[in-house]
Amino acid sequence: MKFVLSLFAAIFGWLSMMAQTNTYSISFENAVHHEASVKATFPNLKMDTISFRMSRTSPGRYALHEFAKNVYGFKAFDSKGRELAVHRPNPYEWQISGHDGLVQVKYTLFANRGDGTYAQIDETHAHLNIPATFMYAPSLSDRKIEVTFNVREDLNWKVATQLPLVSGTTYTAPNLYYFMDSPTEISDFTLKSFQVDGQTIQLALHHNGTENEADTYFEKVKKVVLAEKDVFDGLPSFDYGTYTFLACYIPNASGDGMEHRNSTILTSTRSLANGGMERNIGTVSHEFFHAWNVERIRPKSLEPFDFEAADMSGALWFAEGFTSYYTNLILCRAGLISPKEYVEGITGTFNYVWNSPARQFFNPVEMSYQAPFVDAATSVDPVNRENTFISYYSYGSVLGLALDLSLRENGLTLDDFMKSVWNKYGKPEIPYTIANLHDALNEFAGKTFGDDFFNNFIHNSAMPDYVSLFNTVGVQVQQPKTEPYFGAYTSMSPDNSGYKILRNPIIGSPAYLAGLDNGDVILNINGISFSEDQDFIDYLRQFNIGDSLKVTYARYGVQKMTSLTLSANPDYTINLMEDGEQIPSNSMLQQRKSWLKHD
Repeated sequence: MKFVLSLFAAIFGWLSMMAQTNTYSISFENAVHHEASVKATFPNLKMDTISFRMSRTSPGRYALHEFAKNVYGFKAFDSKGRELAVHRPNPYEWQISGHDGLVQVKYTLFANRGDGTYAQIDETHAHLNIPATFMYAPSLSDRKIEVTFNVREDLNWKVATQLPLVSGTTYTAPNLYYFMDSPTEISDFTLKSFQVDGQTIQLALHHNGTENEADTYFEKVKKVVLAEKDVFDGLPSFDYGTYTFLACYIPNASGDGMEHRNSTILTSTRSLANGGMERNIGTVSHEFFHAWNVERIRPKSLEPFDFEAADMSGALWFAEGFTSYYTNLILCRAGLISPKEYVEGITGTFNYVWNSPARQFFNPVEMSYQAPFVDAATSVDPVNRENTFISYYSYGSVLGLALDLSLRENGLTLDDFMKSVWNKYGKPEIPYTIANLHDALNEFAGKTFGDDFFNNFIHNSAMPDYVSLFNTVGVQVQQPKTEPYFGAYTSMSPDNSGYKILRNPIIGSPAYLAGLDNGDVILNINGISFSEDQDFIDYLRQFNIGDSLKVTYARYGVQKMTSLTLSANPDYTINLMEDGEQIPSNSMLQQRKSWLKHD
């Protein structure tokens, strides 16, 4: 009798659970025209009116993307197949009333951008970012979800996703958030995997290359995974024991990388045979580091993630920026680039941050606040971003570099600080505030050190003494001051009439002080015309720093003239000391070896 009662209870529990499960199915009969057919069923509804939405945001992004614009042919039915009335209170929402406790919706989705934010459907693949694909009911966000991907067997499609498998091509998610955070690649991909500490790391690679190329690339992926594991002394505990790289390197993709809890999207038009073997691996490094830093070491300002409004965080200099610092450092430690390549590769990011006038307007926290306007956000009105914004990726990266080298002067390392933050906030998954990070650095390196770093470089816009810091690891930073500097980005105009200024001139630069502006066409300087296809920088080399020049230009079709004084290029060069005229000391070389973990 006890067995029968237990069996009855189990069956009743299973039926009750199924009654609380929302189900989706998606099919791709018209993939050639980038369409998918989506159906979803929501049972056991207690409310008279239920609201369905398309998300306006996507996990890992910070701007609005308005996925509802690609949905059409929406209809709703009750359990008997009776069509229900639909009310649209706003562009993102469909309200259904008059149902009998169950609502089935169906619609057509158009999707043709293959990256980490959107979805792409064609006869090469169904590349699905879930918020861009599936409608949801906010009031049912705690319910379990099952989704069936009706794959195109004629195209040999398979499914790769972090969602756990139910059977066949049906997968499940414990709730709405996990579902929305689970991108899915459906294609004829190659699957590679290896085991690390009892967990599976796998690469689902959709590309047009060879199996040998896939094997070679996967070896690089392995090296990145192990080098990043060393930073934190272990992998995160991935849900369901698996982490999946969803790599899509095909001509119709759009370059991107987007982290998720147990997977990441990697997209590029570069094939492995055409530069991707070396150039795509940096995205692997960046996105996998996010498995710790941002997915589990998570800013409180991003919790809970809002699918209806832009998510703003002041911590992106740490979440994205420090991750960017480790991106190429990991490639060096993994032996995928040389110390020389790594150090010289810092130069572009360093000059961008160091020379930007934007630091007079915003500190790193405030730069992070700009994410909803810049993170793949679109607008049609011109902005002055050249002068007012520094990417929190870059800003945080050079500050992470400075913090690492500063800690090393005190016998500490950024690796160990990241481990301490991981153990305090990441492993137990306690969202942090910026004040928490400040306190954590004070505890790790001392109050004087921590206060100095946060008060000067995070809450204000001062810059560390990079010359001294680089010197400790045998790296030379120089500002040659031999190249004339104009201060505006130009390109030969379409009619070859001159050089058109393509961006806002930099505040304080010669072009800015001379009153030149975006859109002006430089016709000649000192009466000297331009040769066809001549590079503008090469043209400037006939003049000297400090020369006062007469610039003839056209604005709105009207010819004008101004005076401009050339200054020295403010950019720095960054090199290993031994590649210049200095010889690094043994202590410098030891510090460098410890930093780069490279013989």
